[in-house]
Amino acid sequence: MADPQAATLSQLRNIQARTGKTIAELLAALAASGLARHGERRAWLMEQFELGYGDANTVAHFVDKPLPDLSGATPAAPQAAQGADPLDALYTGAKAHLRPLHETVMQAVAALGPCEQAPKKTYISLRRKKQFAMLGPATKDRVELGLNAKGLPPHPRLKAMPPGGMCQYTVRLCAADEVDEALAGWLRAAYEAAG
Repeated sequence: MADPQAATLSQLRNIQARTGKTIAELLAALAASGLARHGERRAWLMEQFELGYGDANTVAHFVDKPLPDLSGATPAAPQAAQGADPLDALYTGAKAHLRPLHETVMQAVAALGPCEQAPKKTYISLRRKKQFAMLGPATKDRVELGLNAKGLPPHPRLKAMPPGGMCQYTVRLCAADEVDEALAGWLRAAYEAAG
């Protein structure tokens, strides 16, 4: 059975060879286009760089996601396979003291019910049928919680994000007491919307 990760790496390398641009350069050009919807981005890549549907779709898929190593070296085993805790990589150095705050937010998430935790390079994605939140260190003294919930009432702590992004709202936290009833309500709305 073919390895899907190896196939994607091969596809991305082939796209770079055909276009003469790195995937990062293609994504930068795509970001500069201002397009927000996946289908629009795919069509733009097909038109601007003469990519086929599948290649354009794959590039558009990596918007706001970490790129794999395309150097040609054998990819490292995923952190879970290595037995490492993904939070160890997120909360290291000057951000290590934020891990208890992350865990306090995760206790509020656990109170909502079951969900999948998908580690990414700079955050943990929280999913049901779809992503409802993302959580990770934002600065050396703040954790950022992204929320996928439409129509939350305005609040000084909630920052509305531009349409087409990974989340509709973000909240930056610096202390455990900020994981309060308001935050739990926003998390509940996002959790329920994700089905």
